[in-house]
Amino acid sequence: MYGLPDAMTAPPLETAEAGGLTLAYRERGSGPAVLLLHGWPTSSYLWRDVMPPIATRNRVIAVDLPGFGGSDKPVDAAYDFDFFEGALDGFLAALDVDDVALAVHDLGGPVGVHWALHRRERVRKLALLNTLVYPEFSPAVMEFVQALMTPGPREELTSPKGLEEGLRLGLADAAHATPEVIAGVIEPFASDDARRALADAGIGLELEVFSSIAERIGSLSVPMRVIYGAKDRILPDVAETMARIKRDLPQTEITALPDCGHFLQEEAPEQIGGLLADFFATG
Repeated sequence: MYGLPDAMTAPPLETAEAGGLTLAYRERGSGPAVLLLHGWPTSSYLWRDVMPPIATRNRVIAVDLPGFGGSDKPVDAAYDFDFFEGALDGFLAALDVDDVALAVHDLGGPVGVHWALHRRERVRKLALLNTLVYPEFSPAVMEFVQALMTPGPREELTSPKGLEEGLRLGLADAAHATPEVIAGVIEPFASDDARRALADAGIGLELEVFSSIAERIGSLSVPMRVIYGAKDRILPDVAETMARIKRDLPQTEITALPDCGHFLQEEAPEQIGGLLADFFATG
Protein backbone atom coordinates (compact mmCIF):
# COMPACT_ATOMS: atom_id res chain seq x y z
CA MET A 1 0.00 0.00 0.00
CA TYR A 2 2.77 2.41 0.92
CA GLY A 3 5.67 1.04 -1.11
CA LEU A 4 7.55 3.34 -3.44
CA PRO A 5 9.71 2.25 -6.38
CA ASP A 6 12.88 3.31 -4.59
CA ALA A 7 11.63 2.38 -1.13
CA MET A 8 14.70 0.33 -0.32
CA THR A 9 17.15 3.06 -1.35
CA ALA A 10 18.32 5.03 1.67
CA PRO A 11 17.79 8.78 1.32
CA PRO A 12 21.17 10.48 0.95
CA LEU A 13 22.80 12.17 3.90
CA GLU A 14 22.53 15.95 3.97
CA THR A 15 23.99 18.32 6.55
CA ALA A 16 22.83 21.33 8.52
CA GLU A 17 24.64 23.69 10.89
CA ALA A 18 23.15 23.77 14.36
CA GLY A 19 24.69 25.70 17.24
CA GLY A 20 28.26 25.18 16.13
CA LEU A 21 27.69 21.54 15.19
CA THR A 22 27.34 19.96 11.78
CA LEU A 23 24.47 17.50 11.92
CA ALA A 24 23.72 14.92 9.25
CA TYR A 25 20.19 13.92 8.33
CA ARG A 26 18.01 12.14 5.77
CA GLU A 27 14.77 13.55 4.40
CA ARG A 28 11.83 12.44 2.26
CA GLY A 29 8.41 13.75 1.30
CA SER A 30 6.49 16.93 1.98
CA GLY A 31 3.78 18.07 4.33
CA PRO A 32 3.69 18.32 8.14
CA ALA A 33 7.08 17.45 9.57
CA VAL A 34 7.84 14.14 11.29
CA LEU A 35 11.14 13.89 13.16
CA LEU A 36 12.74 10.48 13.79
CA LEU A 37 15.27 10.09 16.62
CA HIS A 38 17.54 7.04 16.82
CA GLY A 39 19.45 5.64 19.79
CA TRP A 40 22.77 4.02 20.68
CA PRO A 41 24.85 3.21 18.60
CA THR A 42 22.77 3.79 15.48
CA SER A 43 21.88 6.78 13.30
CA SER A 44 19.34 7.95 10.75
CA TYR A 45 20.40 4.88 8.75
CA LEU A 46 18.24 2.78 11.07
CA TRP A 47 15.12 4.55 9.80
CA ARG A 48 15.94 4.40 6.08
CA ASP A 49 13.32 1.77 5.14
CA VAL A 50 10.73 3.08 7.61
CA MET A 51 10.75 6.52 5.99
CA PRO A 52 9.12 5.87 2.56
CA PRO A 53 5.61 5.00 3.85
CA ILE A 54 5.60 8.02 6.17
CA ALA A 55 6.82 10.24 3.33
CA THR A 56 3.70 9.55 1.25
CA ARG A 57 1.85 12.09 3.42
CA ASN A 58 4.49 13.84 5.53
CA ARG A 59 7.87 15.48 5.39
CA VAL A 60 9.89 12.90 7.31
CA ILE A 61 13.31 13.82 8.69
CA ALA A 62 15.71 11.42 10.40
CA VAL A 63 18.62 13.17 12.11
CA ASP A 64 21.97 11.81 13.24
CA LEU A 65 22.23 13.04 16.82
CA PRO A 66 25.59 14.59 17.76
CA GLY A 67 28.04 11.83 18.56
CA PHE A 68 26.47 9.46 16.02
CA GLY A 69 26.36 8.70 12.31
CA GLY A 70 27.61 11.44 10.03
CA SER A 71 27.20 14.21 12.62
CA ASP A 72 29.97 15.88 14.58
CA LYS A 73 31.32 13.83 17.48
CA PRO A 74 32.96 16.27 19.89
CA VAL A 75 35.07 14.60 22.57
CA ASP A 76 34.66 17.47 25.04
CA ALA A 77 30.83 17.53 25.08
CA ALA A 78 28.70 16.60 28.08
CA TYR A 79 26.15 14.61 26.00
CA ASP A 80 23.50 15.49 28.57
CA PHE A 81 19.87 16.42 27.99
CA ASP A 82 20.68 20.11 27.45
CA PHE A 83 23.33 19.27 24.87
CA PHE A 84 21.08 17.03 22.77
CA GLU A 85 18.06 19.32 23.05
CA GLY A 86 20.06 22.40 22.11
CA ALA A 87 21.26 20.52 19.04
CA LEU A 88 17.67 19.60 18.14
CA ASP A 89 16.51 23.21 18.54
CA GLY A 90 19.28 24.43 16.28
CA PHE A 91 18.70 21.67 13.77
CA LEU A 92 14.97 22.36 13.43
CA ALA A 93 15.65 26.08 13.13
CA ALA A 94 18.17 25.41 10.35
CA LEU A 95 15.53 23.37 8.47
CA ASP A 96 12.84 26.01 9.16
CA VAL A 97 10.67 23.48 11.00
CA ASP A 98 8.38 24.79 13.71
CA ASP A 99 6.16 21.97 14.97
CA VAL A 100 6.77 18.24 14.58
CA ALA A 101 5.42 14.80 15.23
CA LEU A 102 8.07 12.64 16.89
CA ALA A 103 9.06 9.00 16.69
CA VAL A 104 11.82 7.97 19.07
CA HIS A 105 13.89 4.85 19.72
CA ASP A 106 16.36 3.77 22.42
CA LEU A 107 18.39 6.78 23.69
CA GLY A 108 16.33 9.02 21.42
CA GLY A 109 13.34 8.19 23.63
CA PRO A 110 14.29 10.07 26.79
CA VAL A 111 15.82 12.87 24.72
CA GLY A 112 12.66 13.25 22.64
CA VAL A 113 10.19 12.89 25.52
CA HIS A 114 12.04 15.44 27.65
CA TRP A 115 12.23 17.79 24.66
CA ALA A 116 8.48 17.39 24.14
CA LEU A 117 7.69 18.05 27.80
CA HIS A 118 9.45 21.41 27.55
CA ARG A 119 8.14 22.37 24.09
CA ARG A 120 4.57 21.14 24.18
CA GLU A 121 3.34 23.71 21.68
CA ARG A 122 5.75 22.30 19.09
CA VAL A 123 4.79 18.62 19.35
CA ARG A 124 1.70 17.27 17.58
CA LYS A 125 2.10 13.53 18.23
CA LEU A 126 4.57 11.18 19.85
CA ALA A 127 5.49 7.56 19.00
CA LEU A 128 7.78 5.41 21.15
CA LEU A 129 9.71 2.37 19.89
CA ASN A 130 11.80 0.14 22.19
CA THR A 131 13.06 2.81 24.53
CA LEU A 132 13.45 3.68 28.19
CA VAL A 133 12.07 6.81 29.83
CA TYR A 134 11.82 5.92 33.53
CA PRO A 135 14.63 6.05 36.12
CA GLU A 136 14.25 2.44 37.25
CA PHE A 137 16.86 0.98 34.91
CA SER A 138 17.01 -2.77 34.34
CA PRO A 139 20.13 -4.71 35.39
CA ALA A 140 21.00 -5.01 31.68
CA VAL A 141 21.03 -1.22 31.28
CA MET A 142 23.02 -0.72 34.48
CA GLU A 143 25.60 -3.25 33.27
CA PHE A 144 25.84 -1.42 29.94
CA VAL A 145 26.35 1.96 31.63
CA GLN A 146 28.99 0.55 33.97
CA ALA A 147 30.84 -0.98 31.02
CA LEU A 148 30.90 2.34 29.15
CA MET A 149 32.35 4.01 32.25
CA THR A 150 35.17 1.46 32.61
CA PRO A 151 38.37 1.48 30.52
CA GLY A 152 38.73 -1.83 28.76
CA PRO A 153 35.05 -2.79 28.59
CA ARG A 154 34.36 0.65 27.08
CA GLU A 155 36.81 0.05 24.26
CA GLU A 156 35.44 -3.45 23.70
CA LEU A 157 31.82 -2.25 23.43
CA THR A 158 32.67 0.52 20.96
CA SER A 159 35.09 -1.52 18.83
CA PRO A 160 33.95 -2.84 15.44
CA LYS A 161 33.56 -6.30 16.96
CA GLY A 162 31.65 -4.93 19.94
CA LEU A 163 29.30 -2.88 17.78
CA GLU A 164 28.58 -5.87 15.54
CA GLU A 165 27.88 -8.04 18.57
CA GLY A 166 25.56 -5.35 19.94
CA LEU A 167 23.67 -5.23 16.66
CA ARG A 168 23.24 -9.00 16.63
CA LEU A 169 22.09 -8.95 20.25
CA GLY A 170 19.45 -6.41 19.31
CA LEU A 171 17.94 -8.55 16.55
CA ALA A 172 15.54 -11.41 17.11
CA ASP A 173 16.74 -12.90 13.81
CA ALA A 174 20.47 -12.47 13.21
CA ALA A 175 19.90 -12.92 9.46
CA HIS A 176 19.03 -9.23 9.39
CA ALA A 177 22.64 -8.42 10.35
CA THR A 178 23.74 -8.26 6.73
CA PRO A 179 27.18 -6.91 5.78
CA GLU A 180 25.51 -3.68 4.66
CA VAL A 181 23.69 -3.23 7.96
CA ILE A 182 26.81 -4.07 9.98
CA ALA A 183 28.77 -1.51 7.99
CA GLY A 184 26.04 1.07 8.58
CA VAL A 185 26.56 0.71 12.32
CA ILE A 186 30.35 0.41 12.39
CA GLU A 187 31.59 2.87 9.75
CA PRO A 188 30.76 6.12 11.61
CA PHE A 189 33.13 5.10 14.41
CA ALA A 190 36.41 4.51 12.59
CA SER A 191 38.56 6.70 14.86
CA ASP A 192 39.43 6.52 18.55
CA ASP A 193 37.86 9.94 19.12
CA ALA A 194 34.62 8.88 17.46
CA ARG A 195 34.44 5.76 19.62
CA ARG A 196 35.15 7.78 22.77
CA ALA A 197 32.37 10.22 21.83
CA LEU A 198 30.05 7.26 21.30
CA ALA A 199 30.83 5.95 24.78
CA ASP A 200 30.28 9.38 26.32
CA ALA A 201 26.98 9.75 24.47
CA GLY A 202 25.77 6.52 26.03
CA ILE A 203 26.24 7.67 29.61
CA GLY A 204 25.72 11.45 29.56
CA LEU A 205 21.98 11.67 30.26
CA GLU A 206 21.43 12.62 33.90
CA LEU A 207 19.53 10.15 36.09
CA GLU A 208 17.73 12.95 37.93
CA VAL A 209 16.19 14.10 34.66
CA PHE A 210 14.73 10.62 34.14
CA SER A 211 13.03 11.11 37.51
CA SER A 212 11.64 14.42 36.28
CA ILE A 213 10.33 12.74 33.12
CA ALA A 214 8.59 10.09 35.23
CA GLU A 215 6.92 12.78 37.33
CA ARG A 216 5.71 14.80 34.36
CA ILE A 217 5.08 12.39 31.51
CA GLY A 218 1.46 11.84 32.52
CA SER A 219 0.73 15.49 31.72
CA LEU A 220 1.32 15.00 27.99
CA SER A 221 -1.96 15.36 26.13
CA VAL A 222 -0.79 14.64 22.57
CA PRO A 223 -1.83 11.45 20.72
CA MET A 224 0.54 8.64 21.67
CA ARG A 225 1.61 5.52 19.79
CA VAL A 226 3.80 2.64 20.98
CA ILE A 227 5.30 0.01 18.66
CA TYR A 228 7.82 -2.37 20.16
CA GLY A 229 9.69 -5.56 19.45
CA ALA A 230 8.82 -8.07 22.17
CA LYS A 231 12.07 -10.08 21.84
CA ASP A 232 14.27 -7.24 23.08
CA ARG A 233 17.41 -8.57 24.76
CA ILE A 234 18.91 -5.09 25.16
CA LEU A 235 15.89 -3.69 27.03
CA PRO A 236 14.40 -6.92 28.41
CA ASP A 237 11.84 -4.98 30.45
CA VAL A 238 10.42 -3.16 27.43
CA ALA A 239 6.93 -4.67 27.82
CA GLU A 240 6.75 -3.40 31.40
CA THR A 241 7.96 0.04 30.29
CA MET A 242 5.31 0.29 27.60
CA ALA A 243 2.57 -0.93 29.95
CA ARG A 244 3.60 1.82 32.36
CA ILE A 245 3.41 4.34 29.51
CA LYS A 246 -0.17 3.17 28.92
CA ARG A 247 -1.03 3.63 32.60
CA ASP A 248 0.47 7.12 32.64
CA LEU A 249 -0.97 8.07 29.24
CA PRO A 250 -4.25 6.20 28.66
CA GLN A 251 -4.58 7.65 25.14
CA THR A 252 -1.65 5.46 24.05
CA GLU A 253 -2.24 2.79 21.42
CA ILE A 254 0.19 -0.13 21.68
CA THR A 255 1.33 -2.65 19.09
CA ALA A 256 3.74 -5.39 20.15
CA LEU A 257 5.63 -7.16 17.37
CA PRO A 258 6.23 -10.66 18.76
CA ASP A 259 8.99 -11.66 16.34
CA CYS A 260 11.11 -8.49 16.53
CA GLY A 261 13.93 -7.47 18.82
CA HIS A 262 15.37 -4.13 19.90
CA PHE A 263 16.31 -2.93 16.40
CA LEU A 264 12.83 -3.60 15.06
CA GLN A 265 13.32 -1.10 12.22
CA GLU A 266 15.73 -3.59 10.66
CA GLU A 267 13.32 -6.52 11.05
CA ALA A 268 9.92 -5.09 10.07
CA PRO A 269 10.52 -1.72 8.39
CA GLU A 270 7.54 -1.75 6.04
CA GLN A 271 5.12 -2.78 8.79
CA ILE A 272 6.46 -0.14 11.16
CA GLY A 273 6.47 2.46 8.42
CA GLY A 274 2.84 1.71 7.61
CA LEU A 275 1.75 1.91 11.24
CA LEU A 276 3.58 5.19 11.76
CA ALA A 277 2.33 6.58 8.45
CA ASP A 278 -1.27 5.99 9.54
CA PHE A 279 -0.65 7.48 12.97
CA PHE A 280 1.07 10.63 11.73
CA ALA A 281 -1.36 11.23 8.86
CA THR A 282 -4.60 11.16 10.86
CA GLY A 283 -6.15 13.77 13.09
